[in-house]
Amino acid sequence: MGSVAFVEERVLFSPNIPTEVNQLLQAAVAACSVDQNRAEKLFLQAQALDSCCLQTYFALYKFYFFQKRLVDAERIVMAGLEESARQGGFPSDYRQLVEDRQQWNLYANEGSLFYLYTLKALAFIKLRLGLALDAQHVLSHLQQLDPEDHSGASVIMDLAAGSTE
Repeated sequence: MGSVAFVEERVLFSPNIPTEVNQLLQAAVAACSVDQNRAEKLFLQAQALDSCCLQTYFALYKFYFFQKRLVDAERIVMAGLEESARQGGFPSDYRQLVEDRQQWNLYANEGSLFYLYTLKALAFIKLRLGLALDAQHVLSHLQQLDPEDHSGASVIMDLAAGSTE
């Protein structure tokens, strides 16, 4: 009888994620607690397999964040913002996006919501880097782009307010 490789799903990613990408991400998540180098390679492999899959950016920037590799996390966040904006057909620069916010419905789909969530991650990373004013700047723009707080940025706003007091 042949052996069957089975990877338990540890994290529920988007239901639209390609199967092969999901398998790599699941294997990476499983490897995180035992072999960070292997985990990183699997996350990067998943992203290389499908660079349009926004969940690969999410998984990779979360991985770097938890590894306290904040500069790497910020780099992936910026790439994720670029890709989600490209897919959504709107400007990737949140400052420009705020200027034309009436033109864009950032609650319209998974990609634009990913942009908001990832912008929140950028603010949190800035805060962790000790760049409280930069974090406040991002958050003030995010508040205009996400007035209904679908991204949950109000939590980061509270943290940022606490760090500047």
